[in-house]
Amino acid sequence: MLEEQSLVPRAQRGDQNAFAQLVEMYQMPVYNLAYRMLGNANDAEDAAQETFLRAYSQLKTFRVDQKFATWLLSIAAHHCIDRLRRRKFLWLSLEDDALDESLASDAPEPANEALRHESAQEIAGALERLSPAYRLVVVLKYWHEQSVEEIAQTTGDSVGAVKVKLHRARRALARAMTADGRPPTAAAVNGLRSAVKRGVSL
Repeated sequence: MLEEQSLVPRAQRGDQNAFAQLVEMYQMPVYNLAYRMLGNANDAEDAAQETFLRAYSQLKTFRVDQKFATWLLSIAAHHCIDRLRRRKFLWLSLEDDALDESLASDAPEPANEALRHESAQEIAGALERLSPAYRLVVVLKYWHEQSVEEIAQTTGDSVGAVKVKLHRARRALARAMTADGRPPTAAAVNGLRSAVKRGVSL
């Protein structure tokens, strides 16, 4: 963190070596986010390169009261959503589920044995079927371990909107991973946190 605090002002003053060090520090988090969003290594590499190009051109807009990682991932996230829109990604219609009590809580959720044994491929396939906006909050939450407040900063949504998206995304993922097509049980939804975090890795 101390190294980052010295590198960013230098990069803002035009020090290309300082920016190169920032790229080295954050290339994997940016690539991983792009890969989760786009589902393709080549597209993810292109998106990561474009993210850093945009970040360099927008460095003067970065404020010292922000986290650089959050600011950078926000650029990556919006670029990935733009790419998905350009390729006419299919947005799934999700039913308007009533919010349950877990929506207001960010506490760890109990594991579910059935979801625990889902393969990485099944989880990745279910993730790809989410709309870009829902996929993004899941990626930020479970792979980048951002808090709800940090996700709100990254996406530009309100905290309440992020909670709604996470709730609906978990239900949609659990539904997609239920083989018989029945609505997911509460245990399945609550068990999704550990399943997706453990099930898919590069």
